[in-house]
Amino acid sequence: MKIVIKATNLKLTPNIQQFIEEKIGSVEKFIPYLKENDFSFEKGKPPFEAWVEIEKTTHHHQKGNVFRTECQIKLPGKSIRAESIKENLYLSIDEVKDELQIEIKKYRGKGISRYRKATRKIKNFFRFFPLIKLKRK
Repeated sequence: MKIVIKATNLKLTPNIQQFIEEKIGSVEKFIPYLKENDFSFEKGKPPFEAWVEIEKTTHHHQKGNVFRTECQIKLPGKSIRAESIKENLYLSIDEVKDELQIEIKKYRGKGISRYRKATRKIKNFFRFFPLIKLKRK
């Protein structure tokens, strides 16, 4: 997964960049089945991109909710977005990661439930019409 990081009103240090790549990159393990499916991905481009924006909301405040983190991941059929405002930048990034995990699990669960619902309908169709039999060779 490619991670694009944008920093507003603060300097993006290598430590912050590495922390963001570790935390947001760990979300990728919740969407492994999408990589194997045949979606129309272009050659050379990663299948998923995460856009992360970190921001210091004010210049003069020292306490309170000062840091804001926002992340957006575009998946086939849906765009997942999470935002957090905390007084610590690292806590804000952790909270965004947790929100993304929850949203991705919901997204994945919807696809599985649609598949199960369709198979249930087919099974009920054959149960109500016993005259229809599948020929086996």
